[in-house]
Amino acid sequence: MILRCNDKILVLEKTQINFSKNNLHSIFRTKNNKTLGETLDHPKYKSLKEEFEKYQKSHFEKPLGKFLYNLKKSSNTKYLKFLNKHGDNIFCEFNIETNLEDKGIYAWVVEDEIKYIGRCTDNFKKRVNQGYGRINAKNCYRDGQSTNCHLNSKINECKNVDFYVYKMNEKTTIEINNLEFEILKSQNFEWNIQNN
Repeated sequence: MILRCNDKILVLEKTQINFSKNNLHSIFRTKNNKTLGETLDHPKYKSLKEEFEKYQKSHFEKPLGKFLYNLKKSSNTKYLKFLNKHGDNIFCEFNIETNLEDKGIYAWVVEDEIKYIGRCTDNFKKRVNQGYGRINAKNCYRDGQSTNCHLNSKINECKNVDFYVYKMNEKTTIEINNLEFEILKSQNFEWNIQNN
């Protein structure tokens, strides 16, 4: 795939993606390492403490995921206050098997149209397999990875998604960041919208 950016022509290489699960709902419910009370003491959630103190103290000892999932099942949307804006989306699981230890620019592509451009300053395999490809409960919360949730749910919605890379192993982190910035400044990609 060819990506043009100002005076540059970048040739991106396609990488095989393997999907293992689709349409995973309410991933946030499996976060059970902290109770509701412990979570409300965390700085990111302290603003919710007064609102949730009206629940009986016995709820404060319940695992957070279980408590929030019970709110959802009872159609109480207050559970969403603990999640990032993509935290209750529908997700999938996938990975790349190739030993892609390279770094650089990557693209998510649907039916030959680039939907998202990102940068990777460590390695692509880690970025996909431990980031986008498997959403864990922590990702879904306010202090989690909203971008991972957003992209994974977009990928779950699509039938033909491809992953392309532009390797920049000899470049510095600053050079990779600058190229991504230059690309995003010169073009708009649907999934890169900051407000998504």
